[in-house]
This record gives sequence, C-alpha cells and structure tokens, in this order.
Amino acid sequence: MPAITRAMNDLADTGEPGLLSIDLAAIQANWRLLNGRNGAAETGAVVKANAYGLGLEPVAKALWNAGARRFYVAQSGEGERLRRILPDATIVILAPVLPQGFTRCRASALIPSLNGPDALQFWRDDAKANGSALPAMLHIDSGMTRLGFDDAAFPAVFAALSNAELAAIAEVASHLACADEPSHPLNTEQLERFQAATATVPAAILRSFPNSSGLFLDEAFHAFSARPGMALYGLNPTPAQPNPMRPVVNLQVRILQTRVLGRNERVGYGATASAKAGARIAVIAAGYADGLHRCIGDDGRVWINGEAAPILGRISMDLIAVDVSHMLESQVIPGGWAEVIGPHQSADDLAAAAGTIGYEILTSLGARYERRYLPAMPEIPA
Repeated sequence: MPAITRAMNDLADTGEPGLLSIDLAAIQANWRLLNGRNGAAETGAVVKANAYGLGLEPVAKALWNAGARRFYVAQSGEGERLRRILPDATIVILAPVLPQGFTRCRASALIPSLNGPDALQFWRDDAKANGSALPAMLHIDSGMTRLGFDDAAFPAVFAALSNAELAAIAEVASHLACADEPSHPLNTEQLERFQAATATVPAAILRSFPNSSGLFLDEAFHAFSARPGMALYGLNPTPAQPNPMRPVVNLQVRILQTRVLGRNERVGYGATASAKAGARIAVIAAGYADGLHRCIGDDGRVWINGEAAPILGRISMDLIAVDVSHMLESQVIPGGWAEVIGPHQSADDLAAAAGTIGYEILTSLGARYERRYLPAMPEIPA
C-alpha cells in the first residue's frame, strides 16, 4: 500500500480535514539529481521560508543526509533556527544584514551577504568592534537589478579589500533572473558579466551562480557552486518541458457535504458562478486560509477518485464548492478525499490556475493540514 494511502487510512477515524504529505526521500533524490548536473562544483540547498513552506527541520536534516553541506536562508532568524538543527552546516544569509544583525551572525556562525556599499561598511564596523572580520559572501548584481554590488564597480571594490578582509570572503555570488527561459538573452549576458566581475577573484573563494533552472542551462553555467531551491521541492525548473524532478507534495482534503440542487442557483460569494437544477455539488474542507488562493476560482479543479471536479465560484476562507454532477454518487461521499496536489495536479498546475508560480503555492500551504513526512533515506556514508 502506498505511504500516502496508509496515511489517509490512518486519519480515517480522526476527522482531520486535510492531509499534507511531504516525501523527504524525493527531496533527497532531487538534490542528488541537481548535484549530478553540477559536475565537480559544490551544490548547496536553499531552505529559506521554512524550506519553501514544507518544514525546515525535517527537510534540512534530509538534505544533510543526502550530502548537502551548504545551506542558504533569507534572514538571520532562519539561520539561527537552522544552526540549532544542523550544528556543522555552512549557513549563508541571502538578504542584507543590518548592523544589529552581525552580532546574531557571530553567535550562530552565520555567513552574512554583503549586498552593496552600506552592507560592506556595516561589516567593517563589526570587524573593528570585534577585532576580526566575519566570514562573508559578496553579492554582485549581474543584471537582475535587485541586490548586489554593481558588476562594473565590483573589481575595484574587491581590489580595495585588505588582506584580513580578503581572508574572510567565503563566497562571491550572483543570481540569474531568467534562467527558467533558456533562450532569454539575459542569461548569457549575466554569465558574461559575472565572469568579468570575478576575473580577479582567487580560485580558493567559492563562486556561486546557478539556481535550480540555471542547472538546466548549458555547461557554461555549471562551472560554479549552485544554489538550487524550488526544484528540490518538486517544482519544475524547465517550465517548457516535462518536469525532471520527483514530486514531493501531496495534498488531500476532506469532502464535507454533497447536495443535489432542486433549482437553478448561484454559488459562492459574489454569486459569480451558476449551477442548474439537478447539479450535484460537493463542498471540501480547504480555502484561502489554507493556501488555496481565492483567485483560482472557476479556473481550478480538484480530483476525486481520479476524475476532475471543477471549482464553482469563489474560494472561501475555509471551504470550496466543486461540481461533481458527472460522478457516481457512490464516488463522492462526506468523509472522502479530494486531491488538490498529487498525481493528477502538481503545485505548478495549481499555480497556473491561480495566475501565479509554484513557489507561492508551496509557501502558502497553511498550518491546519495534518502533516505527514514520508521517510528520508539514512545518511550516506562519506
């Protein structure tokens, strides 16, 4: 019996309204696939935002056991939590660290990102106050125009580092803006700008560049340490092609009620949908409070016993109405399950119906679901 089916059966008598299953072995397999694409270069793991909403502790431990040793988070608080989980990991903070944050970085052995002149000065002030420079990552803007030193100015910034400061630089990084569009000209432009900006960076300093989708660009992008995130969690890094990653998330929610309409009716808030007399409607136990965005509406569907059930009307905070008129009555019963994410519909599919991206779906999944973690593989011997 599949593990997800066992978990659903385990909940049969509890009345839990939703089951979110997270396959840790699939996350490990995805990291290994990405690591294999990166040749001899190091492959880290981005676990920011509570590991994209899936749970920092179980996910980080699974990735460590798969072989990941370098982890990336967005904020100091995330780094502190991760340090308690993985005492020996290298942990890099991607977002700028403000002056008061350097004390936290020191206390938890976190590597701050220096994303521009202000951050560089904060880092220098901290070094002066403490007698030594914290290990740090220098971030270059190669064309995304978000965070980072201007790539044209970076060589002069790097050349001006003192010997003590240079010894503390652990990594130099940039971030691809359009890697999910392989033919986009900005990919090659960013590569060339990053290479030019880092031409004088010693080989002993890690150069970090490709993200998940970047690992599926041509070989020129594989000469650097990688920072995959979304692909670890089963999202498609190659949107125009079949997904090469193993699925990680399965979301099943309860059917709460079914009813046959005695007359033509409107459905949901705002009466945006209509249903004819004789239509059979099921109401399921999930809503926008659980991460199923209100804007999905009539473009969305769930799956019941392998058949699609279109969403009717607006998604409410806690409930969704779906049309099951075409299904046998015996297939749709209160207490049964509707698949929201699973074999028939990926997080990317659900995101498309909402006009967003899979990242937003995963990071929005609510706290009301019963979470079950399918076991990871044990640690791989060195």
